Amino acid sequence: MSGLEKSSQVSITTTMQSTEAPPAAPKPDQQASRQANLQVIRQRKQMVLSFPHNKKLLKLATYSKCQEQACSCAGWKRPEVTTASPLFTDVCRCEHILESHVSHLRSKSEEDINKLLRMVVDVENMYTAKKREDNDEIKNIYTYLFTLLVKSILTMETPVIQATLGEPPFEKPSIHNAVTNFVLYKFSHLSQQEWNTMHELAKIFLHCFNTWDFPAPSNQKQIVSQEEAVTYKKAYTRWFVFCHIPAFCDSLQYYDTTMVFGKILLRAVFKYVRKQIMDQFHQFRERMPVERRVMILNHFPSFLNVLDNEIYSNNSPIWDPEFKPPPSIHIQTLIENNKSKKRISETCAIDKDGFNNGRILDNTTPRSKRRKANDDDFDNLSEENLAEIILTIDNPNYMIGPDVFAEEAPDESAKLEERNKIIEFHVIGNSLTEPVSKQTMLWLIGLQNVVSHQLPNMPKEYITQFLFDPKHRTLALIKNNQPIGGICFRTFPTQGFTEIVFCAVTSSEQVKGYGTHMMNHLKDFHIRKNILNFLTFADDLAIGYFEKQGFSKDIKMFRGIYHGYIKDYEGATLMHCELNPKIIYTKFTSIVMRQKKIVKHLLYKQQQGISKVYQGLTFFKEGVKSIPIESIPGISETTWRPAARATRGGQQMEESQDIDTLTNMLKIVLNAVKNHEDSWPFKLPVDKNRVPDYYDHIKYPMDLKTMTERLKAKYYVTRRLFVADMMRIFTNCKIYNSPETEYYQCAMHLNHYFQTKMKELGLWDK
Repeated sequence: MSGLEKSSQVSITTTMQSTEAPPAAPKPDQQASRQANLQVIRQRKQMVLSFPHNKKLLKLATYSKCQEQACSCAGWKRPEVTTASPLFTDVCRCEHILESHVSHLRSKSEEDINKLLRMVVDVENMYTAKKREDNDEIKNIYTYLFTLLVKSILTMETPVIQATLGEPPFEKPSIHNAVTNFVLYKFSHLSQQEWNTMHELAKIFLHCFNTWDFPAPSNQKQIVSQEEAVTYKKAYTRWFVFCHIPAFCDSLQYYDTTMVFGKILLRAVFKYVRKQIMDQFHQFRERMPVERRVMILNHFPSFLNVLDNEIYSNNSPIWDPEFKPPPSIHIQTLIENNKSKKRISETCAIDKDGFNNGRILDNTTPRSKRRKANDDDFDNLSEENLAEIILTIDNPNYMIGPDVFAEEAPDESAKLEERNKIIEFHVIGNSLTEPVSKQTMLWLIGLQNVVSHQLPNMPKEYITQFLFDPKHRTLALIKNNQPIGGICFRTFPTQGFTEIVFCAVTSSEQVKGYGTHMMNHLKDFHIRKNILNFLTFADDLAIGYFEKQGFSKDIKMFRGIYHGYIKDYEGATLMHCELNPKIIYTKFTSIVMRQKKIVKHLLYKQQQGISKVYQGLTFFKEGVKSIPIESIPGISETTWRPAARATRGGQQMEESQDIDTLTNMLKIVLNAVKNHEDSWPFKLPVDKNRVPDYYDHIKYPMDLKTMTERLKAKYYVTRRLFVADMMRIFTNCKIYNSPETEYYQCAMHLNHYFQTKMKELGLWDK
């Protein structure tokens, strides 16, 4: 860390222009001000980049080495102070003219010049921030980064952070992985809807942690020992250099805090960040939608309480690099998704059309490579067999019965026309700082006519405003050198999303899948730019189209990210689409259709191996309500086996055991729970008259009386249904009540007792 404390001396005597740099550690109520500062910085950079070429060189001269032989001057400076605008013939204090400081830049491309100018603006911002900073520790860091950028401008090289700071990631597992493990570890037993809430709360926490400012080492009150102080100072310096400063200084590479830091930083600042986050949420509670407010203010504190215990626990599995989540339907869903992605990757790797050069990646991990001997045939499908199947399904003379997957991909016709050069896609836009080609202007004018005809309720002035606004871009669909469709959009790189303003295709061309293919091109374009979220306001006529393109009314982004950026429309519905960076969307439908054909072929091959046909089930007509799955004729030949659980006697008890036996065993457990001293809050449904807002927060109530009635009606055909209802009682109690209440403690004690009784009867999985 000494490299930051002993900064090199760089003589910068020219007057720095004042810019709005964000403060070192703004408080939560300063977040809006910080966003405004960042906007000012972006605007200033844009203004500097729009300078005429000579004015750019004049600005760079201040930071450029004199090119005269044996001259060591590191930047052009006037020998006397004057208000006149400098000329290339003006003399520097090194007695050489200004031209000598920029002569080597004359041959540089505009892109290289702009890169240097961005660093100049960052240097000036750094200087301003340093002057405003009172904390010596932070001043040292600013000084180091200021010196680094000045040297990078002189050498015209990309700035490289000194090796003593290390390279990200600094800890494994990362905070992101640990919080993900936490959600899987603590909440896998919940219903899908409840688990989704926990997952959403985790995303909110990670977002806040990535955007929060941590206290300087000298201000960190949580530090209690010298060793902790040294450790935190090192982590804080790394965070400041790699995560905080690059957020407004894009000359340095930016990293998400949660992806490069782990246990050390999280433990050091969690209690501080937790309090700050909740204070800010309470401060802005009235601005939140009702559902969001209930989730944040009612559930988030409990979520943070449980997370607190795991963060500071020495035995918590969330920090285990080999963490294995407990079995649950949520994990199974993730596993199935991973398998699906892997099969897409394998198909692309063998496909003769060259899909292996795409962005669909192989998701194989060391854990997934260790396959079990009893995996099904689909998972054990070899590359040779897959290649043989692909050759078979590509043969037009080979037919396999009725083609249930014969439908064509919705954008197949459009893709064929693109391959034949009939249509083209171009991202175009207007500019006030760079020349715009005549072709681009003609296309924009043509798009204005297309959109006006297809969206007659939209004012022509409104369409013109956004099509020709330099901040907006349009993906244009070109046919015979004429625009026949387009999607107008605006990207917010700092917020990580793009707003789609409008999209349209000429009515005579709307039956060829152009709309789908155009949207897929837009998705691929944004993935290359690392923008993975679309937002749009859709009217009633457009909702159907956007839903087909993967948009949803369920907005998964935190409102604070887009509020104040996206334009609001009355009578329209906000929709969100989250992009998957591992998918090439323009090829995705073809891959899915190909997979369907492979699955069909595999099903056919398995059908050929079935030699016996069993008679259909008839005993349901005789009044039988349910039977064990394994008793269905032919099931055993499919290699399916019911999940087994251990009993106290060491024997295996199948899930689908005799209903009467199961009911008697569950009755023993239920009576024991009802007779427990801590069962009194849960014996009857919650009285709405006594607790008016209970059912506003608890959507799926449960109580012991309802369970007793269900048991009598033989509702519990499996023990899992019984366990789910009982666990819902405890979960509801913990959601509605805070940990210090008597109700919460009763739920904890009764839950432990319930599991003990289930284990005694062999009804609980180990």
